[in-house]
Amino acid sequence: MDLQAVAFYVLAAMLVVSALAVVLIPNVFRAGLFLVLAFFAVAGLFITLGADFLGAVQILVYVGAIGVLLLLAIMLTRDVHHGSPGNRLWLPASVLGALLLGAVSWSLLNTTWADKAAEMPVPATAALGASVFDLQNGFILPLEIGALALLAVVIGAIVLVGEKK
Repeated sequence: MDLQAVAFYVLAAMLVVSALAVVLIPNVFRAGLFLVLAFFAVAGLFITLGADFLGAVQILVYVGAIGVLLLLAIMLTRDVHHGSPGNRLWLPASVLGALLLGAVSWSLLNTTWADKAAEMPVPATAALGASVFDLQNGFILPLEIGALALLAVVIGAIVLVGEKK
């Protein structure tokens, strides 16, 4: 077994454990941290499978934006210390989850998978980066405008939730 396969299985196990922790841990802040860890594991899986652009986008968008925004929203919530309230729909949700797991497992086991390992394409990340960050025809200006808009939203949320003196 080569190093890439070992990394894949370690990241897959880390993803499963962190996803279970997101669902099972009653502390909302720690569940958010485990969600960020799950996002990192998915990015690592993309990278080990040769989709380095998807891995980079996963880190930038989900870990960098969604994860930080989620953790910021949890930190601005007043009663985080009480944890998640109990839910009376846990039994139907568990049954539905078990049925979904069974359907996905059945489809995975009964599908004939073609071996495409010999046809892996060369990553096109360099060409894509050059076209995105081109100063004449690229998308760097809309990217910077979106970043400034996100910064304004975060500052506005802090001002709205902040303590009044």
